[in-house]
Amino acid sequence: MATRKAGGTAKNLRDSNPKYLGTKLADGQKAQPGSVIVRQRGTRILAGENVGMGKDHTLFALKAGTVKFGSKRKTSFNGKTKVNKVVNVKV
Repeated sequence: MATRKAGGTAKNLRDSNPKYLGTKLADGQKAQPGSVIVRQRGTRILAGENVGMGKDHTLFALKAGTVKFGSKRKTSFNGKTKVNKVVNVKV
């Protein structure tokens, strides 16, 4: 027999592991082939020239060079113009 009554279980004491998202290489830094430039959820930043995109939307360098961030105008299906961020690797 228990000497104490059963206490309730706590529901809010769990936490998820950090995901370490964000920019890993800044503008002007050197990138090697395969080096991660940005880890992101969704396509907040688009892949430009010499940049590939993984299945979790991670942007990585395809060739060795210098990282350059910029913007690109894109016209939506309804004619609205949107400015997207783009990352390129200049060889």
